[in-house]
Amino acid sequence: MFLCLTPIIFPVSHAHGTEAVDKVYHPYVLPFEREFEWRFSSRKNDEGNALLQRIAYGHSISEYVTLEGYIVAERDETDDFGLYAYEIEARWMITDQGEYWADWGALFELEKVHDKNSWEFTTGILGEKEFGRTSLTINALVSHSWGSESSNNNRSQAEFRLKYRYRWIPEIQPAIELYSNKDFVGIGPAFMGIKRFGGQRQLKWELGFIAGLNGDSTDHTLRFALEMEF
Repeated sequence: MFLCLTPIIFPVSHAHGTEAVDKVYHPYVLPFEREFEWRFSSRKNDEGNALLQRIAYGHSISEYVTLEGYIVAERDETDDFGLYAYEIEARWMITDQGEYWADWGALFELEKVHDKNSWEFTTGILGEKEFGRTSLTINALVSHSWGSESSNNNRSQAEFRLKYRYRWIPEIQPAIELYSNKDFVGIGPAFMGIKRFGGQRQLKWELGFIAGLNGDSTDHTLRFALEMEF
């Protein structure tokens, strides 16, 4: 963001390589929620150190659907940092929490690279299941890229993300995260927390360190996110 069980693994690559590790989405939407979000990720591998930041504003348009707009900035392997892309994202809470054996949602995201004819549309299923004081969250996503300047022109690809979380206390919840795409498989520890205030106001934070399992001598990603809902 600009100032910001054995799983089935689906092959994928994203529009830009710094985003092999991003975020595991939960399927929930709060009625009438508004939010500001900042996401930061820094990936270091044999090719260098790439930095990605997002800043976003979101607003629910119903008790089941929320829309969020992003501005994305990136520092690439040559240390050039600047505006990279724009995104619009919709999340749909398909089932009410606790209605079925698991909670389900869907993600729809459109990305346009800044100053380039390069587009990507991503969609997929978001699922979450509670087991006592633990939760399993999965994202199964498919993206399609097009445009004359797209590095993956007219290609459809898939991606898998997983988070297994222990709900110790609302403010501190340790987890294990897994990310997989065509070029990357990584796993590592993560933490998240929620600080609730009056009404619907709450502050969420996430921190994760994901190590790549691709065989490179160095490949790890530090990610951090803050989200204020009100």
